[in-house]
Amino acid sequence: MSANYSDLPPRYLRTPDASRFVGLSIRTLEKHRIYGTGPRYSKLGGRVVYRVDELQAWVESGARAHTSDTTAGVVPAAARQNPLIPPTSRGNRR
Repeated sequence: MSANYSDLPPRYLRTPDASRFVGLSIRTLEKHRIYGTGPRYSKLGGRVVYRVDELQAWVESGARAHTSDTTAGVVPAAARQNPLIPPTSRGNRR
């Protein structure tokens, strides 16, 4: 007897399980969430959850065939991608 799982809702993972799923530390996944460079997520009350298919799509977005593959997307580092205007130096204040 085979089970039919097509009528079940998608599987959701909390941050610790999602980090193990993609092979990153919990903190790195949190940083990706803060900087907007990570996989899509949802908030259920105060809990952050990730859909398994969103995690897979995010990982696949960086898939490459070889080291010089320029057609592949890039999964950015967990860092601010568009820094704010740099602070002015003290000498330029009026």
